[in-house]
This record gives sequence, C-alpha cells and structure tokens, in this order.
Amino acid sequence: MTDAPHAHFRTTRRGLLLGLGASFAVGPARLAFGEAPGDRRLVVILLRGALDGLYVVQPYGDPALEGLRGRLKLPEPGQEDGLLDLGGKFGLHPGLGRLHGMFAANEAAVLHAVAGPYRSRSHFEAQDMLESGGEQRLASGWLNRALEALPRGGQGPDQARAGLAVGTSVPLLMRGPVPVGAYSPPGLERPAPELMYRLAALQDSDSTLGRAFAEGMRSRGFASQTLGMVENDRERSAFANLAGAAGRLMAEPGGPRVAAMELGGWDTHVQQMNRIMGPLRALDDGLGALKEGLGAEWARTAVLVVTEFGRTARVNGNMGTDHGTGGVAFLVGGAVAGGRVIADWPGLGEDKLFENRDLQPTQDLRAIAKGLLRDHLRLPEAAVGAAFPGSNAVTVLRGLIRA
Repeated sequence: MTDAPHAHFRTTRRGLLLGLGASFAVGPARLAFGEAPGDRRLVVILLRGALDGLYVVQPYGDPALEGLRGRLKLPEPGQEDGLLDLGGKFGLHPGLGRLHGMFAANEAAVLHAVAGPYRSRSHFEAQDMLESGGEQRLASGWLNRALEALPRGGQGPDQARAGLAVGTSVPLLMRGPVPVGAYSPPGLERPAPELMYRLAALQDSDSTLGRAFAEGMRSRGFASQTLGMVENDRERSAFANLAGAAGRLMAEPGGPRVAAMELGGWDTHVQQMNRIMGPLRALDDGLGALKEGLGAEWARTAVLVVTEFGRTARVNGNMGTDHGTGGVAFLVGGAVAGGRVIADWPGLGEDKLFENRDLQPTQDLRAIAKGLLRDHLRLPEAAVGAAFPGSNAVTVLRGLIRA
C-alpha cells in the first residue's frame, strides 16, 4: 500500500461524468461521449446513490471491523462465500468476479478511504460539487474547464461546438466556457430526473400515494435511481449493453476517446446485503462488456469508478448503512498500473472515525482525477489546473498509469 498524508475531503453525484459529446440513456444507465487528443481512452463510471466501500472492499485485517460491521461482515478469503483476496488485509465482494479477475491481471487498482473536498451528506449537493470540481458548487463543470485550455482544431461551423449532449438536459460537468450543443430527440421530453426524485421523496411517507407514485416512476424507467435499486435482470443487462456499445464506439479509429456512464441503485439504507446485489452484478457485467467492446484498445484505456460519498461505519437498525464520508474508488483498464490496493488506511477504531461515524478519508478524489488527466490523457498542466481551481495544494497522485 502507498503512503499519503491524512486529510479531510468529500464527494458528489453525477459528478465525474467525463464527456463533452453525445449522451444516451438506457433505463437506469446513462452515457456521454467526448473528444480528447491522442489514442488513449478514458471512461468514468459514476455510481449514483453512494456505494458502501466498507462492504464492497472489506478491510478484514482491521480488528475494529467486527464490532462495527458484524451483521454485514462477509467471510474472509478462502472461506465459503468469502471475500475475493486483494493481496491481504482487504477483500473484494464475491459479486465482483470480473473486476477481481482484472485485479489479478494487474488491470485494476482499488483506492480506499477516498472522498471529494467537501463535507455534505446530501446526494444532490455532493454530486453537484463533484461535478463542478470544487469545495462548493461552481457554475461550470471541471471537464469543460479542462478542455477549454486545449488548442482548438479546425475551423468552420462544424467546430462551433466542442461536444453535443443528446437527451433532455446538459449535465453541469459539461457546462462552461467551451460551447456545448444540445439536442433532444422527439419523444424524450419529460421532467428533469432531479425533480422526479424530489417528488418521490415527498410522497414516500404516504402509504397509498407513495406506492402509486413509485409504481408510476418504475414504469417510466426511474426505478433504479429513485428507489435505490437495480430492479431486475433487464436493468442489469441494460447497463452491460450500454457499456459494450460504448466500448465498440470508442474502439473505432475515429470514435470518441472520453466517455462517462452512470449506474444507480447504491443508496442501501435497508437490507443492504440483498439490495446491493443487483447493482454489483450490473457493474461487474458492465466492466466485462466494456473491456470486450474495446478489444485491443483496452490496452490504452483507463476506467475510473467513483461514487459521491461513502456510508456509515456502523450498521443501522434496518440492516443497512446511512450516508457517510470516506469511500472507495476503482481504477480499471489495460493502461492502469493495477494489482494493488492504494490506501493510507486510517483505521476503524472509534478515535479514528470521522465525526465518530464515518471512514476517515485520506485521499482526495481530485488527486486521482488530476493524475488521469495529466498522465493518461496527457493534458497540459494548464488544463489540469483549470479543471480544479484552488486545488494547488492537492498533489497529483502519481503512478496510476503504466509507464
């Protein structure tokens, strides 16, 4: 494991949507494309709803884990239905078999005890801040600012827009100084998802209206993000199909080089062991489909998997976990220097927890993103700095990409 200084940070929602370009939505999954110089590919997968990093990557070597997570603690590696070994001290949830295979092939790294620079346990606030790239919400997205610093190629009307958003809205990450075109195909017009999520939350306490509202949203494809779960195999396969299509498009010689995807279903306040299995399998299937779709271009690809914040260290009374702080991120791809857990582990003792409830973050997500922009996409320092203003004190995390 690597050593890094302890610090205090935070995360977001549709935050690391890396993609100035076309965007698509299939069920609970969303996808955006964009352009970048060179032949390297970068994909960011945002896990919407706050993945429980302590459950999916369990620090079974920490003696305090049993007292905090007894009811959610999985058997250690080598035992029946046990964790998948990550080299000692940490184990991966057995539902992520494909990801573990990539780890064993040195194509995946786990980054634990990570968070963004803010401290909000609100999904909406956290996701907006992650997307804008600051300690508070900014008016533009961090990727838009990064690409603004790049030299513009070509002339004429085709160059008037650096990207195109296809859908009902342009995400914050794509808004800013670089002009972005927007196109909404006929028949897609509907209220913004954020409004629908808020309405669902308001109706939740009404036993009659809440159930009817939820059923209506489920029939319109909102279920996995609003109700906190990937409902069925159709939604699970939708993400894999979208990931496979993204890989094939990015593998084309003239195809996009940057893509972003979203997968909902990670808000596991109740019965976490059961509710998390659908999203876990969807993510694992999606990573496998993305690799297959990219083919030989997988060797030049890095995939960053992030979530807006972690979850509480202690299990709640509903066999779930609540909104927390420190969490886990994954870095996957043939270009990744993998096969390792990267963590300055803070420990889970009561005197080590953040506000006596959460995993203490010791690595800023901006350091990871800045490292990928600089060392993988090879953007100039000016572009990296423009992406994250006021982050000069955040040192770029080195060594994430193969030499």
